[in-house]
Amino acid sequence: MKNEARLSDVHPLRILSGRRRWWMLGIVCAAIWAALGLGTSPAQLIPSGNGIEILEEFLAAGLTPALDYESQVPAGTAPLWAKVLDALRRTLIFAATGMSLALAIGLPLGVLTSTAWWRESSPASSWSRRWIGRLGRSGAFVFLRALIAFMRSIHELLWAVLLLAALGLNSFSAVWAIAIPYGGTLAKVFSEMLDEAPRDSAAQLHDTGATSLQVFLFGLMPRALPDMAAYTFYRLECAVRSSAVLGFFGFPTLGYFVKLAFVNQHYHEVWSYLYALIFVVVVLEFVSSLLRERVVIR
Repeated sequence: MKNEARLSDVHPLRILSGRRRWWMLGIVCAAIWAALGLGTSPAQLIPSGNGIEILEEFLAAGLTPALDYESQVPAGTAPLWAKVLDALRRTLIFAATGMSLALAIGLPLGVLTSTAWWRESSPASSWSRRWIGRLGRSGAFVFLRALIAFMRSIHELLWAVLLLAALGLNSFSAVWAIAIPYGGTLAKVFSEMLDEAPRDSAAQLHDTGATSLQVFLFGLMPRALPDMAAYTFYRLECAVRSSAVLGFFGFPTLGYFVKLAFVNQHYHEVWSYLYALIFVVVVLEFVSSLLRERVVIR
């Protein structure tokens, strides 16, 4: 009760006292400087020319998504709903495959780039173990951290452009365009989750004489796995959206058909594809919420 009373007596402005205040002031100044440097103005938000008419027509089409094609199509063409489902299926396949590779890349890299993995088990460890740990931290640790920083610093769209130029328009290019940056992001977040995981179980195992590997695998890893699983599911949602956007480069995902429909001004068809994407993202969010409630929170 005393702690609750103390927390309630804290003024909100006191939270921004000292160093935090200067950090917040610096962020605000940087934002203002960036806006002035770009020459942004609220007037730029107002559509020019016939932009308002196009925007109104597009938004109005969202109320009545197309159930059939808005123009004549060749005989034998699959119905629009079948085309939407097929595009959605391909989008999910690209996203799931890319995330599977990203997880295969990110999990081992996340372990190897966590300080918990390289931390010595006890001061009484042998001199060879201490030197191996130091060399690993100064050599392999730094190299792997730089590698995952490089992987995630390049956006998946830019990876798609690079891989398209090198490998051509094929499924391999799209999958790796998702897997490389997502693998680097997973590795970065996994390493931080491992380093911030509670150490009580690891300490108890260490006191019983368990080896460093046993302490890490059975004392530390299980404490971080729930958060790692929840974050992986969130990244899957992002991968679905990225997979759809890759369609603008020519891959047969939802983005490809959205682009074609938009160019032809078939806005009702555009919304049919967008609603399919929104539905999948909402379902993934619902499943992710259940996962967080049953695995992470409890």
